[in-house]
Amino acid sequence: MPRNIDPRWKAWLREPRHAVRLALGVLLAANLAAAWFAFHTPGGTVEDLERELSDKRRQLAARLQAVERLKEQAAKAESARQAGEAFLNNYFLPRQHAYSLLEIELANAARRSGIRARERNISFEPIEGSDTLGTLIINAGFEGTYADLIEFLYAIDRSRRLIILEQLQASPQQAGGALAMTLKLNAFIRMEGPQEADEPELVSAAPA
Repeated sequence: MPRNIDPRWKAWLREPRHAVRLALGVLLAANLAAAWFAFHTPGGTVEDLERELSDKRRQLAARLQAVERLKEQAAKAESARQAGEAFLNNYFLPRQHAYSLLEIELANAARRSGIRARERNISFEPIEGSDTLGTLIINAGFEGTYADLIEFLYAIDRSRRLIILEQLQASPQQAGGALAMTLKLNAFIRMEGPQEADEPELVSAAPA
């Protein structure tokens, strides 16, 4: 139930001058409140809001630029990955056919150059830090002239696969101008990726 108004307040309000003063007081309070909101709007002044909006726009532009840079870096990383895979597929021997392909490459290089193959040993070593790549180390003996050796090395250099000459020793034979040569070569294999390979044909002999 509403409380009863004090009779003294009723008597005070009945006076016209008191009612006018009360109304003026209410209006003054309303004007003061309006003035405060005019100069102290919630969230700041118009200038404050404009500065905040400008800051947000700059932050948005900076983030969009960062996103574009990340997209460019991702595209470069993907391009580098594809180039790396293409290099491995083209120049590294697939594990399933590594030895047969390497034997054919060496036999063709020897036949093209006219050099004579002797004993040969091939061993495998893993590449440190990689579980998917390895090295084939070839210690091979050959016999032929100095010109034959140059042609053989040239043929190895033109091989479809990556074959690197690490060591070369040559000593003259007692008879004729032949050289006894020992070469240490490195070839590389990959355990992953496509394992299919087209075996090159064996050449019959050195070109005339």
